Parts: sequence; C-alpha cells; structure tokens
Amino acid sequence: MTTIAENTGLVTFINVFTVEPSNQQELLDLLARATDTSVRDVPGFISAALHRSVDGTRVTMYAQWKSAEHYRHYQSMLSNPVASPYVQQALAIATFDPRMYEVVKVVAGPSKPGAD
Repeated sequence: MTTIAENTGLVTFINVFTVEPSNQQELLDLLARATDTSVRDVPGFISAALHRSVDGTRVTMYAQWKSAEHYRHYQSMLSNPVASPYVQQALAIATFDPRMYEVVKVVAGPSKPGAD
C-alpha cells in the first residue's frame, strides 16, 4: 500500500508522461497492464498510482519502491525489450520525464470533525 510519510527510507518515482489527448486512455491502459503483469511482482516494488490530467495531455505515475537499489535492478530488466515490451509501446505514443523523490514533509488537513 502506498505510504506517504517522512523518514521511511522508501523511494518514490514520479513519472510524468506527455501525451496527445487522443492517446491518454491508451497510455493509462498500457501502464496499468504493465504494472499488473510485469512490475507488481518485482522484488522491492510497493505500489503505483496512475493519475490523468483533466486536459488530457499528461499521465503521471507515482510509484514507490523499498530502495533505489531495488529500482535499479528493475531498470536493468527494462533494458531487455523481451522483458518489457510495454516500454516501447509507451514511448511510441508518449514522452516521459522520470525522477526519484524522497518525502520531506507531510501536512495533513484538520482532524476535527466538521472542519471542512
């Protein structure tokens, strides 16, 4: 399950894909399929969440891993096109800007009932 908390040691990858609005749903379906079939069981993978922009031009994937080393091992698998045909399919319809992040601060909303 996704954990957004400070000082966990987890690493988060926020991948922002740029896509034509007509291809947004195709990219979402492709990323969901890839995550379900080839990423979900990779050692160190914790979770992923897909987000779509309202204007149709972006898809963002928020993925958590136990460590940067776990993710590097997964990335080495991606260099083999047989291991992940999804990469080529995604790059055919989108560009993306992957980045590694650490949670620095979490601010929660009011905890009093009726404070909304």
